[in-house]
Amino acid sequence: MEKVILTKPDDWHLHLRDGEAMKSVVRMSAFQMGRAVIMPNLSPPITNTKQAIKYHNEIVRALPKESRFRPLMVLYLTDKTTKNEIIEASEAQEVHAVKLYPAGATTNSDSGVTNLSSTYPALEQMQKEGVPLLIHGEVTDNDIDVFDREKVFIDRTLTKLVQEFPSLKIVLEHITTKDAVDFVSECEKNIAATITPHHLLANRNHMLVGGIKPHYYCLPVLKRKSPHQEALIAAATSGSPKFFLGTDSAPHEKHQKESSCGCAGVFSAHAAVELYAEAFDGAGKIEKLEGFASFFGADFYGLPRNQEKITLEKTTWRIPESYNFSGSHVVPFFAGEELSWRLSA
Repeated sequence: MEKVILTKPDDWHLHLRDGEAMKSVVRMSAFQMGRAVIMPNLSPPITNTKQAIKYHNEIVRALPKESRFRPLMVLYLTDKTTKNEIIEASEAQEVHAVKLYPAGATTNSDSGVTNLSSTYPALEQMQKEGVPLLIHGEVTDNDIDVFDREKVFIDRTLTKLVQEFPSLKIVLEHITTKDAVDFVSECEKNIAATITPHHLLANRNHMLVGGIKPHYYCLPVLKRKSPHQEALIAAATSGSPKFFLGTDSAPHEKHQKESSCGCAGVFSAHAAVELYAEAFDGAGKIEKLEGFASFFGADFYGLPRNQEKITLEKTTWRIPESYNFSGSHVVPFFAGEELSWRLSA
C-alpha cells in the first residue's frame, strides 16, 4: 500500500506549554490534527474555567486565521476543586475534561491530588455532568519501583475509583503496561485509554542500552518490550474503541532534557501521524489506524467525527535533529531517524 487516506485525526493528550514556547509548536499539531485535548499542567496550573478559557483564547490567537484546529481545554484537579467549579466547567464550551495528577507524578504536578477522597465531591459532580476524568495513572511512593508504579496505581487506586464511581467516564492516559491494557479491556465502556507513539515504537532498551538517552525519558517511563510494549501494540491495532490516539507530546528545551534534571517528556507533535503509521504498518495493521486515530476518541467524548481528510504517502524521509523552540531547540522523537510514511501537505 503506497497511500492511505484518513479522516483527520484528533490528539486526545497534548502538551502545548504557553507563551512563546506554545507559539513554537502549536502549528505542528494544528497541521496534523483536527482537535486536541490540551493538558493543564502549566506553571501555575489551569485550575478553573476562567483560566481555561483564557488559555484557550491564547492558543487560538497563535494559529493562522484559516486554521480549523480546535483546542479542547482541561481543568487541573486539586484537593480543593469544588462541585461548583465542575458545574461551571461543564457549561463552558471550551472545557471538556478534568485531569488527575497524583502530586509529584510528572512535570508541574506538585499542585496535584494528595488525598483522593478529598476529590470525591468533585468526582460525584463530574459523574453527574458527564465530564470525563483523565488520569496520570502512577503512584508516587519513593519505595515503589518506577517501572511498577502504573500497576500499583491500578491495583491500589483505580480499581477502587471505578467501583466508587461506576458511571464516571475515565481515560487512563498514556498507558505503558500489559496490566493497563488488561484492566481497560475488562472494564465497562466508560473506561478508555490513550496510547502514545513513543510507547508503541520504543521500549526501555532504547532509553538505556549503549548509554542513557535523555530524549527517550518520559513518565510513565518506557517499559519492557515483552510483555508490555507488545501488549500496547496489540491493543492499539485491535480495533477496540477503548484505545485511541493521545501523543502526550511534551516539548522541553534541549539543554533541559540533557541536564541533571532530565525533564520527563517526549516531543512527537512534529510527526505524530507518521509515527503512528510506522507502528501500525510495522504490525501489519495499517488499515486499523483510522479508527484508532480518527474515530474512537471522538466517539468516547461524544463529539462529531472530523469531516476533513488527510493523506499519508509511503515515502522515506529523515526527521530533523531539532526544531526551533522559543529561541532555543527541542529534540524530536526519532531525531535523525528515517520514517516510511509522510503526511502530504
